[in-house]
Amino acid sequence: MGGNQSWVTEFILVGFQLSAEVEMFLFWIFSLFYIFSLLANGMIFVLIVLDQRLHTPMYFFLSHLAIIDMSYASNNVPKMLANLVNQKRTISFAPCIVQTFLYLGLAATECLILVAMSYDRFVAICHPLQYTVIMSWRACTALVITSWSCGFVLALIHAILLVRLLFCGPLEINHLFCEILSVLKLACVDTWINKVVIFSASVFVLVGPLCLMLVSYIRILWAILNIQSKEGRKKAFSTCSSHLCVVGLFFGIAMVVYMVPESSQREEKEKILSLFHSLFNPMLNPLIYSLRNAQVKDALYRALQMRSM
Repeated sequence: MGGNQSWVTEFILVGFQLSAEVEMFLFWIFSLFYIFSLLANGMIFVLIVLDQRLHTPMYFFLSHLAIIDMSYASNNVPKMLANLVNQKRTISFAPCIVQTFLYLGLAATECLILVAMSYDRFVAICHPLQYTVIMSWRACTALVITSWSCGFVLALIHAILLVRLLFCGPLEINHLFCEILSVLKLACVDTWINKVVIFSASVFVLVGPLCLMLVSYIRILWAILNIQSKEGRKKAFSTCSSHLCVVGLFFGIAMVVYMVPESSQREEKEKILSLFHSLFNPMLNPLIYSLRNAQVKDALYRALQMRSM
């Protein structure tokens, strides 16, 4: 026990522990969701890059959200799919730490990008005359760089604190992937520093951003109520309500996992909740934020027309 953790070569991912028939069924369902998520987000990213009409702050943030969603799903889902059809559900130590690092980094970055998007909508609706000045390309680039930097600096801190721990077995991670709280349970030393840092980071990337977004959307809803046009008010309210649903689910689930005290049968619930972040959220984001948008539909139509010519 006096050395470091280098003797740990691999962990075992427990997963759902269902019958072979059910796991095969889930494999095909999750595969379809994963493929759809990659195609939808990939298409949105390509459209935003190629279509000059979509070179605006809102779509600039959406392009980064698409990159995050593709990376987020690809970090967790392929290994999860492989485990559904493979009895040997092992993962080496180094890939496990890398998976944890990317999972936390991408999740934190998405939280901060969502804040930037809500701020963009707040300025567009509540201060339309100053929009081009406030949301300049310099400001948008600074927001995106700050989001990515903060997200991955926090993830690096978690990874460093995780690597310094000793793991002495049983080396079975009761999760679908190397989720940090599940990995910490395998440590045979005190992990209170890790848990304090996780809670503090959760306050920084979950509670703080969620409060800022709620303030932004309350101001937006108040501005919507003052819109004279009934059709314009209905359209704006529909857009904001769908955005709030996605934000509420994303932040709500993350806060339940990382901020609510442990309870009985929590691990099984966390597996189900993690599916939302890994599979359903990357699939919902393009549907809610982009594919329902008239400008994206027009860009797709123009791209299909150019391809057919």
